[in-house]
Amino acid sequence: MGPLASLALAPVLICAFYMYIRDKYEREPVRLLLLGLLFGAIITFPIIHTENLLAIYTPNSGIIAEAFYDSFAVAALTEEAFKFVLLFCLVWRNDNFNERFDGIVYAVFISLGFAGLENYLYVFDPVMGGAGTAFGRAFFSVPGHALFGVAMGYYFALSKFERNNRVRLTILAFLVPFLLHGTYDFILLSNRPYTMLIFIPFVVLLWVMGLLKMKRHLQASPFKHKTNPTQE
Repeated sequence: MGPLASLALAPVLICAFYMYIRDKYEREPVRLLLLGLLFGAIITFPIIHTENLLAIYTPNSGIIAEAFYDSFAVAALTEEAFKFVLLFCLVWRNDNFNERFDGIVYAVFISLGFAGLENYLYVFDPVMGGAGTAFGRAFFSVPGHALFGVAMGYYFALSKFERNNRVRLTILAFLVPFLLHGTYDFILLSNRPYTMLIFIPFVVLLWVMGLLKMKRHLQASPFKHKTNPTQE
């Protein structure tokens, strides 16, 4: 693996390892996590195809309208919808999905699978690629996808274990990451001083919200009484 490929994939591996060790009370089967990464990467191709189709209808009424459409209708809607469907198909009825934090773990691994291949394609793009792109995406885009996954997995797990509010929580499992993702992209694509001023605070907010969501689900784990995390 060349240095550029290493730069493209390193943030994905770092985030994946962090999520694996953060799941400290009952870790998920490595095989299932790898499937999440694999299928997360595979859905990149239908996502790109769908985004290309939707991009045909991008409005020509100014940069703000274009940025809004591209951010929410093209990128966020398509990517989060594919991730959500994959998450449901992969683990909803799986016996390993037996605590709330599991929803976050699986959603993040699927998001990282997509982010990994997407990052690789960006880094090796003949026009936009290169080491600069790799470093920038390593600190923002890849962790961003992981944090959108945290939001999805948080509500997805609640919908699994809180049956009385299942419909509302299932909607939130898609809606919250969709809005976060769309807002993130809109700030960047609009490329206006008044929007760029809030980019770093917004990223900090994503991290704070993500870490709090992980902490809440970890604290709710029924396996906290175990003295040693399981190694699978």
